[in-house]
Amino acid sequence: MVAHCKEYGFVFPSSEIYDGLGAVYDYGQNGVELKNNIKRYWWDSMTLLHENIVGIDAAIFMHPTTWKASGHVDAFNDPLIDNRDSKKRYRADVLIEDQLGKIEEKINKEVEKAAKRFGDSFDEAMFRQTNPRVLEHQKHFDELHARYKKAMNDSDLAELKQIILDEEIVCPISGTRNWTDVRQFNLMFQTEMGSTADGAMKIYLRPETAQGIFVNFLNVQKTGRMKIPFGIAQIGKAFRNEIVARQFVFRMREFEQMEMQFFVRPGEELKWFEHWKAFRLKWHKALGLGDEKYRYHDHEKLAHYANAATDIEFLMPFGFKEVEGIHSRTNFDLSQHAKYSGKKIEYFDPELNQSYTPYVIETSIGVDRMFLSVMCSAYKEEQLEGGDTRVVLNLPPVLAPVKACVMPLVKKDGLPEKAREIMNLLKFDFKTAYDEKDSIGKRYRRQDAIGTPFCITVDHDTLNDNCVTVRYRDTMKQDRVHINDLHALIANAVDMKQLYKKIVGDSMEDSME
Repeated sequence: MVAHCKEYGFVFPSSEIYDGLGAVYDYGQNGVELKNNIKRYWWDSMTLLHENIVGIDAAIFMHPTTWKASGHVDAFNDPLIDNRDSKKRYRADVLIEDQLGKIEEKINKEVEKAAKRFGDSFDEAMFRQTNPRVLEHQKHFDELHARYKKAMNDSDLAELKQIILDEEIVCPISGTRNWTDVRQFNLMFQTEMGSTADGAMKIYLRPETAQGIFVNFLNVQKTGRMKIPFGIAQIGKAFRNEIVARQFVFRMREFEQMEMQFFVRPGEELKWFEHWKAFRLKWHKALGLGDEKYRYHDHEKLAHYANAATDIEFLMPFGFKEVEGIHSRTNFDLSQHAKYSGKKIEYFDPELNQSYTPYVIETSIGVDRMFLSVMCSAYKEEQLEGGDTRVVLNLPPVLAPVKACVMPLVKKDGLPEKAREIMNLLKFDFKTAYDEKDSIGKRYRRQDAIGTPFCITVDHDTLNDNCVTVRYRDTMKQDRVHINDLHALIANAVDMKQLYKKIVGDSMEDSME
């Protein structure tokens, strides 16, 4: 995947001519188009489908007291542990969660073997309740899970290390268990603002975009005359000094978030929490990447300000991983900013005839993780008839970087001119490419590799009948289509309205009332 992304202009290592910078990446010409399409899909699903959600774009630099109020200065830490032999650093919680995953995998393998052995008569629930090996693994899982959960909630670093030792977890590089103690590491990048060293103020690169929404709550509410419940959406860069940055663009030091903070009456937050859980999962599934690739994962350790938190996880090549979090943040953020700023941050509810600090439901999705989940799901290496192979990206057409590629069969006889004419008909509405180099087969393969849904070939017959050959990426089927019908054909496949109709059903509309 990493090699494919580089070869076809999706993602490059940052500053590659200087040997790169760890866990920092640049998006290439195709990657930025895919990324922008993902952002547009999210933005419009928030601001178009909900009349009570508006957007902002807050600055990256914020007053440093913002991060004191939010708790990031004192508590934005990861529990880290080093292996003395490999000199590699790991997150202690990730090592333990991976161990839990291995135990779960053992259980699933036992179930799979039994299912093959017993066929249609297999009773999975009964097998899980009675098989000695499954019960033994489940007991191990439950005991480890309970111990890990308690250690995380108590911030007991010594116990986290002891769990790693007791479970005989080894360093993936050295294969040894020569571990240091677990310690906390703050993830915020620091810099200075000011013209002189003496007068400079220490500030931070924001580790999340949410605080820009909270400090603008009153600005948006008053200028937009917003009534509770309402939401504020934002897409923007965030920065975290991740020591254990890994798995390509999954965990980076500079990344992009799409966040929406939804402000509700106190006491109604859990109802809205369930609503947004359902809505966000529908948003993901509407892309058609495979419903079985998604699952909810409730947090083991709630942040001190939260009363509910769930992740939407996607099945990456390296297991189920978080792509989005839905959190009930109570009224913590607005209360903290009121306390530290000395300003009153409340909403007057005309229906209740009282003022209160709203509660908040947050939906937070990583653009880069979403990008990776889409790419990993779309990437296929296919064996074709005749022994040929092809690499194809089965991207959802609405997200594809290039929607159509126009190709003259040969570079003469007026075919390039006709192809350019067709491209000019399409390019104002769709990202369209033009390709006249190499054989038509090679050109098809190039477009398959970047996920272009439609290839349009102009041949000599086109000059007589005004029809072209449209070749479909996924099936490789070809149809003769009149030039006048091309626009409607492409529009029907790449119109995001088709996705929005999948998301907003009757039940969802009822729940919004």
